Amino acid sequence: MKFLEWLIDIFSWMKIVLCATFIGAIGGAVFYNYHRNRNGIIIGIVITSVGLIIGIIWATRVWKKIGTTNFLAKVDSSPELDDPKDDVLM
Repeated sequence: MKFLEWLIDIFSWMKIVLCATFIGAIGGAVFYNYHRNRNGIIIGIVITSVGLIIGIIWATRVWKKIGTTNFLAKVDSSPELDDPKDDVLM
């Protein structure tokens, strides 16, 4: 069971890293869109790399502090759906 827990934590860690990398890639693509030359490519790649590095640091801190699976469970939860008596349609 430890291996399975570790595998799920690694998958959750990668989800956090990919989220920050995706945001960096969007920023790099926007920069490159306005500066279509060699410097634009280089700075776009640097922006994407910064997103990757920030994602790695963020995911590692979350993993050490509260655990990546717990963090993603809190982020993905929808507390407004937890209490059925608050449903307007009933």
